[in-house]
Amino acid sequence: MNIPYFDSTAVRTAAPWTSAIQALEQALLTVVDPEDDSPRLFSPAPNGEFLLMPATNRQYSGIKALTVAPANPARGLEKIQGVYVLFDSDTSTPLATMDGNELTAIRTPATTLLAIKHILASTPRTAAPRHPGPTRVLVFGAGVQALNHLRATHAVLPEASLAVVGRRPERVTALIGQLAAEGLDVRHGTPAEVAEADVVICATSSRTPLFDGGLVAPCAVVAAVGQHGLDAREVDANLVRHSDVVVEGRASALREAGDLIPARSAEEWEAIRPANLRDLVKGEFVRSAEKPCLYSGVGMAWEDLVIAGLVYEGGTRS
Repeated sequence: MNIPYFDSTAVRTAAPWTSAIQALEQALLTVVDPEDDSPRLFSPAPNGEFLLMPATNRQYSGIKALTVAPANPARGLEKIQGVYVLFDSDTSTPLATMDGNELTAIRTPATTLLAIKHILASTPRTAAPRHPGPTRVLVFGAGVQALNHLRATHAVLPEASLAVVGRRPERVTALIGQLAAEGLDVRHGTPAEVAEADVVICATSSRTPLFDGGLVAPCAVVAAVGQHGLDAREVDANLVRHSDVVVEGRASALREAGDLIPARSAEEWEAIRPANLRDLVKGEFVRSAEKPCLYSGVGMAWEDLVIAGLVYEGGTRS
């Protein structure tokens, strides 16, 4: 069997930010219910573990197979590596394989900015204006996800003021330099700037909250998307309990959103029934005028499948 392989460059070329966001949005409006998504599967590997993420829709099916090897960075290798396999849903025939890391690097920021775009659009007209000038965006993190969240933010909010906060100043400086070479103006930020930010994006590997949630202003948007697992949290319980909350999927949040649990129990979240991405895109989410809004994302298999389909269709047309 001879099927095409899309390397990282091909994946990135076939899924520019606006196209990726539009594809996710259209999927939510037509074929995707996040509550039907398959759970992430874990299996032991010799020096780490496998992560398997299957998904299906009417046109395509697929699975992302990742390996997590904690000792790899000391060897000069990526901690997480993987591949995506795309199938035709009707015949179950394999159609393509592609770089799983690049797929993740695109679908996560695209999903985050999809959520942020719709949350900002749902801000009540009665909300007091925060400040004159452009939208202020503060990103925590200096890895590939922070880098790509800044790129995606610029694509969606081209006039926004961008700042980045990281634990290692040299990595932040390198990230800012890389983006400057691409024409993006990003500056060093500080955690204290949370109080003045309109949008805060957490894209880190931190296991503990990054800032005091009490600093977040009413009507600001916080996206916590860097971690999955009930023992990991980028935001504190104070922010969770005093915010409107939107999740990728309610079931996936109960399984893996440590930012939300134990800020409230699973039983409380089931009773609250926070809006998921489909509710948000369909205009069924209503924001409060005097609360921040927290978007909590853990990464879902349907997102990989949507972007993989976009890559396949773009690559086979070219």
